[in-house]
Amino acid sequence: MRCVIVDTSRSPFAKLRPVPLNSVKLRDEFWAPRIKQLREVTLPSQYDILEDTGRLGNFRVAATGEGEIRWRIADDSDVYKWLEAASLTLGYEPDERLEELVSSVVRDIAAAQDEDGYLFTLYYNRREERWRDLERMHELYCAGHLFQAAVAHRRATGSGELLRVAVRLADHIASVFGPGKREGAPGHPEIEMALVELYRETGRREYVELSRFFIDCRGRGLVGGSECLIDHKPFRELDGITGHAVRALYLNCGATDLYMETGDKSLLETLERLWRSMARRRMYVTGGVGSRHVCESFGDDYELPNVRAYAETCAAVANVMWNWRMLLALGEARFADVMELAMYNGALSGISLDGRRYFYCNPLADRGRSRRQPWFSCACCPTNIVRMLASVPGYMYSTSGDGLWVHLYAESEAAIDVAGREVRVAQRTRYPWDGDVELTLELEGSLEFSLFVRIPGWCDGAEVLVNGREVEAEAAPGSYFELRRVWRSGDRVEIRLPMTVRLVVSHPHVLCNACRAAITRGPMVYCLEHVDNPEFDVWDVALLSDEPLEAEYVPGLLGGVVVVRGWGVVMDGEAWGDSLYLPLSRAPKAARRVRVTAIPYYAWANREPGPMITWVVLARSGLLR
Repeated sequence: MRCVIVDTSRSPFAKLRPVPLNSVKLRDEFWAPRIKQLREVTLPSQYDILEDTGRLGNFRVAATGEGEIRWRIADDSDVYKWLEAASLTLGYEPDERLEELVSSVVRDIAAAQDEDGYLFTLYYNRREERWRDLERMHELYCAGHLFQAAVAHRRATGSGELLRVAVRLADHIASVFGPGKREGAPGHPEIEMALVELYRETGRREYVELSRFFIDCRGRGLVGGSECLIDHKPFRELDGITGHAVRALYLNCGATDLYMETGDKSLLETLERLWRSMARRRMYVTGGVGSRHVCESFGDDYELPNVRAYAETCAAVANVMWNWRMLLALGEARFADVMELAMYNGALSGISLDGRRYFYCNPLADRGRSRRQPWFSCACCPTNIVRMLASVPGYMYSTSGDGLWVHLYAESEAAIDVAGREVRVAQRTRYPWDGDVELTLELEGSLEFSLFVRIPGWCDGAEVLVNGREVEAEAAPGSYFELRRVWRSGDRVEIRLPMTVRLVVSHPHVLCNACRAAITRGPMVYCLEHVDNPEFDVWDVALLSDEPLEAEYVPGLLGGVVVVRGWGVVMDGEAWGDSLYLPLSRAPKAARRVRVTAIPYYAWANREPGPMITWVVLARSGLLR
């Protein structure tokens, strides 16, 4: 089976083709244990919660008419997202217990479908309310998640049972909406990308046209006309990323998928504007997005507060999803850079190290009050992060007419079809803790093609060697380094990505980060947490920027991480007494030198509560003199 997430293998305007996730086997110490935990802990525990909270029971009520619907917003979608993640996990590696759970859920969903194809458990017996409130209700949103789950289930298991349910629902929606029928758009975009993926699986072109219809209906006041819902302007007239962060990024995913099928340049031009707006002016250093709690939305340019950051886990996952699609469409490393950044930081922080607790919001500074929760009444984030984790093997490679593309680095083996020939790739690396990567190719005979290896944007001074000899061309940061040659079995490519500790500063208009820096190393963003710095309040420390920062791998800490150590100074906060303001001449000046330890941001809040900070004040050693 070709278990792929976004199947652009026949998309005429996509530059890259996906490699099935079941063609890749992770052997690393970072992602492989997380996928194992996903299969053995997270997905089973989420299934239990879906059962306990009535989300699964709602489908049985709809099927039998017995009992009461227990409803919170978009509950059906939580089941569908879980099912998509579980299906992708089965596609990666069979598991009898998980397969039984998946099969039972599929049966419950199929039994709940109405005879006309409609499926939304809240309205199973309230026909008069169907499709009446597209602005607030999530009928189309849930339908989209069903379509994605059905496609994943088909690709992972070969069964068409859930796909038939999806097709019946899609046909029902097409009978209601479209040119000459009812006009409308979903208050929460999602169905747009799902319809395109359903087309890719079924060949039913009308689903592409329905996706186009929903995108083109926006900006006409059909869902309230609000900026929050991205209904204030037609999509092609948007000049900056705005509104509810998840909705905006899901809409962009749909538009990117539509572009790859139609070649509509006006869509691509809009997507480029929106990407630049987000990545250059409205994205956190972690790859998180959505700075405002009001409407869970993007703020203005450079509005990136740290303590008040919303930075919803779903938004970071959506950032990964959109950049994956833009990468497939255009084959440019900038999209892989953002995708990787969000994966390792803004999204991964959304799940605890034990795989059982979740963040909805991901602040970049905290006083110890933010703690991951086992579930939420609106449970979009727990069921979204598992979709991303299940997708990781499918993000590593792509192919094109020119050859093989390497996007992500992790110890692994892969068997990839290149120009009709199987090429086996073995990666040897300790990435993300070490930047040395070795790729060994195995194939029958010889084959000429290009190998494109990604040089991350954070990396200066990268080196590429083939069979022990350095390639003289520049390996520029934020690019794909092309190696064109006749490849033979046993050929070896070494990629050396220096992982120096870097201090990153933000644009001066990000006012809360003035005179501050974030600590980064490789793809990781770091933070200071009280438990590692118990002798002082991490909000009071100033990092000595002219002192060396040292990286050390600590195998027993937080599942094994590289920590960064340096020196800082701490001002005497108690000397302020109960004063809020003081004249500069009377402000306390005494400072003491302290040792500072930083951990990867994704791992914070997994131990006892305490202050945390990502953007640290900068100072110089002269402060102590």
